[in-house]
Amino acid sequence: MNPTGYPFREHELYRSLVDAADRIRRPEYHLRNLVQDDRRWSRFSRRGGGLLFDFTRQRIDEPILELLLRVAGDLEILPRFRATTRGEPVNVTEKRPALHTAARDFSGQALMVDGTDVVRRLEQVRDQFRRFSADVRSGRITGSTGRAFQDVVVIGIGGSHLGTEFVATALAPFSDGKIRLHFLSNVDIHNFGLIASRVDPETTLWIVISKSYTTVETLANASQAVAWMKAGGVDPAGHLVTVTSEGSPGDSRDTPVLATFHMFDFIGGRYSVTSAVGGVPLSIHLGYDLFEEFLRGAEKMDRHAAGAPAEQNLPLLAALISVWNTTFLGYQHQAIIPYAAPLSRLPAHIQQLNMESNGKSATADGRLLAEPAGVVIFGEPGTNAQHSFFQLAHQGRPFPIDFIGIRRPFYDQYEARYQGVTNHQELWANLLAQATALAAGQPAPEDPARHFPGNRPSSLIVLESLDPASLGSLLSFYEARTIMEGYLWGINPFDQFGVQLGKTVAGRIRQTIARSNADPGRQLEFDDPLVRVHLERLFGR
Repeated sequence: MNPTGYPFREHELYRSLVDAADRIRRPEYHLRNLVQDDRRWSRFSRRGGGLLFDFTRQRIDEPILELLLRVAGDLEILPRFRATTRGEPVNVTEKRPALHTAARDFSGQALMVDGTDVVRRLEQVRDQFRRFSADVRSGRITGSTGRAFQDVVVIGIGGSHLGTEFVATALAPFSDGKIRLHFLSNVDIHNFGLIASRVDPETTLWIVISKSYTTVETLANASQAVAWMKAGGVDPAGHLVTVTSEGSPGDSRDTPVLATFHMFDFIGGRYSVTSAVGGVPLSIHLGYDLFEEFLRGAEKMDRHAAGAPAEQNLPLLAALISVWNTTFLGYQHQAIIPYAAPLSRLPAHIQQLNMESNGKSATADGRLLAEPAGVVIFGEPGTNAQHSFFQLAHQGRPFPIDFIGIRRPFYDQYEARYQGVTNHQELWANLLAQATALAAGQPAPEDPARHFPGNRPSSLIVLESLDPASLGSLLSFYEARTIMEGYLWGINPFDQFGVQLGKTVAGRIRQTIARSNADPGRQLEFDDPLVRVHLERLFGR
């Protein structure tokens, strides 16, 4: 098996798929016709890993699905995914594994990487934060003045906060309210100031999350927090926790803290919510038992993704459809519309997960792609999205949509009816109506303003409920799908060199500002005249 694979475009069936895309564009293959087939549901819906995946409203037919599955087989997408879960060095540019699945592996089987059982190592960290979170929640661990903690602030950015915020928001109904959770991600002082105005220095625990402990935004916010605590008369050492790599500056005796929990190079930030990155704050906020239920749901989907045959494999089918829509049908955007308010932060998390993983222009073996990979991800909860950007969805530039529905709501005791239906039934009526209307459209050639072309693809992902295990399954589904998309495009979905250039330029600008701060009479100097203009305006010169 070639560890880097090769791009989808180089496969011998690529031309056949281009021809199939031309065919599916013909009027007789409009979605309003495809969905009338009595066998559509049985052929284009699957269950697995705790989810239902309905792709009946995608612009495919059986010959297209067969072609896509043949390509996936030839490119060894499932064997390569299984190699990922076994700890092989699939992150080829950084020469290391990508083992986020090990963080929720309860099989009891060892997984050796460079002589270390990584499953056992992760279990040790998990046991550490299980005990720590119980002590914080019970009041056995308190702040420096002896008062119990009432608030936790997560200081981290990108993968150090987006996944955790998504899970915390989704599982908010399960919180007992003992300890509130806040997120300080943006270096914008407004983010810090708002949180500081809402918490008490004596009863607030700050969790600083950074693998290298060099992330500028995170350390700037940590510095603000330390100064604020000192001004509030508390000892920061009794209110700080770090989640970082072993041996980093955050794992040093020179940084006195209540506790340090290790994260590892083999788990990338955007895949890290099931590690200590999410485990520490979520276990304190929700209790460890709920966090473990979430992990076990993710493990269930992991096993499905690695073990289900291609034609039944939900993440693989979703990845094939995504690449089909992007590479062959030309859609450049993908919306995620959860018809569940608790999933309001899911689109933001998947946006980072997918766009940072697959927004690439080079193959895994170092060649330029014929066209860049990846797709623009965005979204909002339904029905809010219907009153925001669905005008464009129906009549403007089309984009595929993942609709997400929850069969049983958490709050099922409220059964008042308006126009004969409950709120949850109304929500589902809207979800199904949007998917149906986008697919079928409504021709009105005599009145273009009221003409709906239809033929706009969507999938429906259904969770039985929004319990922690179902949420874990959903997370794992999107992680596995993202990885499989990357493998189909022939790229490495585990590196992110594209974020570095802006950081480098920001560092040069920061040095210019720092020199000016140190010497107010010094003339501002920067090689980009446009940047210099703004710096002069910023400093009033």
